[in-house]
Amino acid sequence: MAVSDLPRTIWWEDDKVLLLDETRLPLTGDVLVCNTFEGLILAIKSLAVRGAPALGAAGALGVALWCATEGKDFEAIDTAYHARATAVCNELAAARPTAVNLSWGVDKMRLIIEEQSAGMTPAGLAEAVIAAAEELCRADEAANRQLAANGAALFKEPTNFLTHCNAGSLATVFYGTALGVIYTAAEQGHVAHVWVDETRPVNQGARLTAWELLTAGVPSTLIADNMAGFIMHQGEVDAVIVGADRICANGDTANKIGTYSLSILAKEHRIPFYIAAPSSTFDTTLTDGSRIAIEARDPRELEGVTVSGRFDATTPEQQRALEAVCDSADSQLTMAQGHVMEIRRKGGGFSFDAWFKTTPTNVESFNPAFDVTPAAHITAFITELGVIFPDSAGDFSAPIARALV
Repeated sequence: MAVSDLPRTIWWEDDKVLLLDETRLPLTGDVLVCNTFEGLILAIKSLAVRGAPALGAAGALGVALWCATEGKDFEAIDTAYHARATAVCNELAAARPTAVNLSWGVDKMRLIIEEQSAGMTPAGLAEAVIAAAEELCRADEAANRQLAANGAALFKEPTNFLTHCNAGSLATVFYGTALGVIYTAAEQGHVAHVWVDETRPVNQGARLTAWELLTAGVPSTLIADNMAGFIMHQGEVDAVIVGADRICANGDTANKIGTYSLSILAKEHRIPFYIAAPSSTFDTTLTDGSRIAIEARDPRELEGVTVSGRFDATTPEQQRALEAVCDSADSQLTMAQGHVMEIRRKGGGFSFDAWFKTTPTNVESFNPAFDVTPAAHITAFITELGVIFPDSAGDFSAPIARALV
């Protein structure tokens, strides 16, 4: 078991974007093939690809995908081409509003289209954008590895970590941010144990982080989100380390819902609280966290549980029955009590996605995907540019500005 056993998250292949479908992990390792930028947007919105750095790659690859498909159908790079390219970039960037990396990746490709297209054919521009998107993916892994080395240097002896959500390899092109620090520290013999918050309601910790740590051979234990304070009180946590989706000029940080609560618990128990994120996650156009748009997601994530699986028919009768369901226009089956099952053909078998309602009918739900942790609760930011500590007055503004120059 090693980090090298983890799969890559998203990549370009034969004018298509391929990605590991994280909605079906850890029990099913499906790869989604996106032939159009609209398909990639659906993958982003459904959380098939998620995590700030991975979304940056998805944004860049999405623009490349449009250039390699619809963009090539234009006779020339003219006003109509630029108008359509702008609309595509805007739609990709808006697929999820909180993580700044998505729009960052899109804008990197947008600049190439706007500034380097003069005298180029649509096919030539597509090649340039594809090359730039692939380079962005390679740079992501390099940044993660440098970030991890910078963060691991903070821990000189076996440390008990607590983490929230998934800021691992699955949240990046490869290697990870918060978990990247843990992976490198583990290689140096400086990880005693990792406590893994389940991260309700989508359970990225329980499904993704727990699976990553098991695959990498790092000792870990899964806990419910509301157990973190108890574990801290027992003296079992030496450091909290999480990722980020947007970091403001003053250090206020948006991350997966529940991070703010963890920061309060860490502050109460005098436990250092680290944010691990690449420089692309900093948004210095926002002065503070009150200006961050917080994504509200489908209440169904909170009102029930989703179970995914695969079924391979073992008899002709089973095969005919499943084909009859999937050959119809609608493979969604509505069951009693509001439960829903979707059946789709998947290669030689069939995939099942079942949603089971666990809450009262007509219950009112609120499902924000992120919260904002005040800079005053953060010990330091771990980046590929170095570790950023506050100044002597406890202010991050000047240190962040210097680091990002």
